[in-house]
Amino acid sequence: MSENILPKALVDKAKQVVEANRAAGKRIAVAESCTGGLVSAAITEIAGSSDVFEAGYVTYSNAAKIADLHVSQEVVETFGSVSIATAWAMARGALQASDADIAVAITGVAGPGGGSPSKPVGTVVFGRAERGKDPSQIVADQKFFDEPTRAGVRLQAALCALELLMP
Repeated sequence: MSENILPKALVDKAKQVVEANRAAGKRIAVAESCTGGLVSAAITEIAGSSDVFEAGYVTYSNAAKIADLHVSQEVVETFGSVSIATAWAMARGALQASDADIAVAITGVAGPGGGSPSKPVGTVVFGRAERGKDPSQIVADQKFFDEPTRAGVRLQAALCALELLMP
């Protein structure tokens, strides 16, 4: 059996995140939907990740986003679970629910079903919040990953989220 159970690229990126945040004295949190804990798993694959990893929230359903991260039901109903507004609120909620300095949120359509013309399979939205910054400075962005499989979309989304966790 290999040393790690996750893809090498994911573990390598997670190691960079852990080392960079350790050096910067930052603690991190993740709020995941379509990645289902993959980012948290990658981070905790790294020995010593407890120095920087504060919390991981897997809020797959809308009810969990609302209950655990205090995403407004109105936001979810108005914009949908895969939206800039929801990712923004998830990142803010993860930061507020933890003692982390940086929080990243991921929500998207991994497929193979569930897509729509406006949000096709491969659409993933990210949010990043930092403690001490004005909530209006939360960064949120939508990306499209043209991957042929659900696993491919989830892997690319996890890699992108890890990049956003760099201090």
